[in-house]
Amino acid sequence: MPVEIERKFLVRGDGWRADVEEETRILQGYLADGPRATVRARIKGDLAYLTIKGATSGISRSEYEYRIPVEDAEAMLREMAISSVIEKVRYHVRVGSHLWDLDVFAGENQGLVMAEIELDAEDADFQRPDWAGEEVSDDPRYFNAALAKHPYSGW
Repeated sequence: MPVEIERKFLVRGDGWRADVEEETRILQGYLADGPRATVRARIKGDLAYLTIKGATSGISRSEYEYRIPVEDAEAMLREMAISSVIEKVRYHVRVGSHLWDLDVFAGENQGLVMAEIELDAEDADFQRPDWAGEEVSDDPRYFNAALAKHPYSGW
């Protein structure tokens, strides 16, 4: 079973920008959000995905992701999203041996910048850069599904 092990941090400053390797615009919306699973449609650049994630246990959860036609994802976001569509630009920044995802949110979540790192194990060591501020891995307000329902601008 595929498992996602992810830690999230608020980002301080913009010192990370000099090390960006790639950037991609992302639109995503939730088609279902329950205690056992979430279902998301995402357009990431020129590709689209349908993702099913299980309930979070610690910083881990099961994750299944499938490529779908962009036109299907657009229709799902337009017709089936149960809350606001999240808009963000994702920047890839390498720190040590890990590739970090830095999400600069737009729209109703404008002003929020988060960094995520995916790990092989919950207790895996990683180099934490200066721009990685407060850890919010355990704060459900920062889950993307929660940001779709309760955008950062309304906090």
